[in-house]
Amino acid sequence: MERTIKNKIELLRGMFTQSDRIMVAFSGGVDSSFLIYALSLFKGPEICAVTIKTPYIPQWEVYEAVNFCKSINVNHEIVSLPIPGNIINNPGDRCYKCKLHLFSHLTEYAHDTGCNIIADGTNSDDASDYRPGMKALSELKIRSPLLEAGFTKTDIRSALKKYGLEIWNKPAYACLLTRLPHDIPVKEERLRTVEKAEQYLAEKGFPGTRVRLHNDIARLECQPGFIDIFFNNPIRDDIVSYLKSIGVKYVTLDLEGYKTGSMNKNEQ
Repeated sequence: MERTIKNKIELLRGMFTQSDRIMVAFSGGVDSSFLIYALSLFKGPEICAVTIKTPYIPQWEVYEAVNFCKSINVNHEIVSLPIPGNIINNPGDRCYKCKLHLFSHLTEYAHDTGCNIIADGTNSDDASDYRPGMKALSELKIRSPLLEAGFTKTDIRSALKKYGLEIWNKPAYACLLTRLPHDIPVKEERLRTVEKAEQYLAEKGFPGTRVRLHNDIARLECQPGFIDIFFNNPIRDDIVSYLKSIGVKYVTLDLEGYKTGSMNKNEQ
């Protein structure tokens, strides 16, 4: 393992004491998975992973979070919450309001369970991206150990690969609300349509593809290199047929490919 990553892991180790009880907000993604795994290697701090299950989080992500924690023998809890009333119309500041709502619940849960630290998987690359939810984390005094230690996304994937964990190349995902336009009522059936469509695409060899819904139009954003494959793949007709069977009328392919935050009208 590269010396720079080893140094960052030592920085991470030095942030906590044996008496700390750390609650990690665990989405099941690469960053929070690495944080939990790294903390589990340290002697001393007690770790609890908590996954918040909401209608706008794909069910398969919750399953993967459960299985990962079982595989490394880390205590894992699931907290189920409905869609907060203040984001039911998918406002432009949705990410901030959502983070504030969810982590406020985690703060209460941490207090009830005796955890003195709440941590999330934010990394140093996130600090230079458009991440309005980070403001809520700061207001609630949520720790971001990977950010504090200077871990980049590349560091995290490299470390996971060195540790032999298969999730090192897992695609990045975001909540399903990012697939819908701002300022329209969020309907759970539309969230399930997106979830089914993206899972189907992953199974057919297009992992990480975003399905953005614009009324009855599905706009597919593929990962780099997949656009040409999609055009020349005989499975394309099957994909179109499946998406129409779950409620989509028109299926389009965005020639710009995958773009983070492409539904953000305040994108920076």
